[in-house]
Amino acid sequence: MKNGTLALAILLLSLFLAACTRDAPGNAAQAAASVAPAKGQSAVKDDASEQNILNVAIGSRDHSTLVAGVQAAGLEDVLVNAGPLTVFAPNNAAFEKLPAGTLDELLKPENKQKLARIIKYHASPGSFNTDMLKDGMNLYMATGHYVKVERNGDVIKVGGAKIAGTVKASNGIVHVVDAVLLPPD
Repeated sequence: MKNGTLALAILLLSLFLAACTRDAPGNAAQAAASVAPAKGQSAVKDDASEQNILNVAIGSRDHSTLVAGVQAAGLEDVLVNAGPLTVFAPNNAAFEKLPAGTLDELLKPENKQKLARIIKYHASPGSFNTDMLKDGMNLYMATGHYVKVERNGDVIKVGGAKIAGTVKASNGIVHVVDAVLLPPD
């Protein structure tokens, strides 16, 4: 019985020492280098739940340009957070209305901050369905600016962009718009 207890004690001591050695400072750098950094919440795959704002945009062929901009600006994780958030999502046709070369210039890595500012100008903290968007109201945007809401019957414009459709998401609302909103300088 003493031999069994001694063997168990030696085994436990060996496991403890192995664990301590693995966590030693010299090995921590190697362990960190071998693990790829996490992308964030936007990397989580969930096919069972209601789609979040980013997944709504990714699932729309009419928003591939917007998705490319969100990715280039590194804002994916913002659009999957709990929210609520209201996004005025320009469709691909809206981006085509920009002057030639504008989009290519914005997608360059050196313009990441400018692109992020433009994309944030399309987002408002809170959940605003079309019934809540009243004529003459000023809607606060994530950049700290306000945009004017115009309403004439069922036609609603935000910052001059007409809302063409609305999709409810798990973390807010996506309003499809027909123009790209550009923040004041």
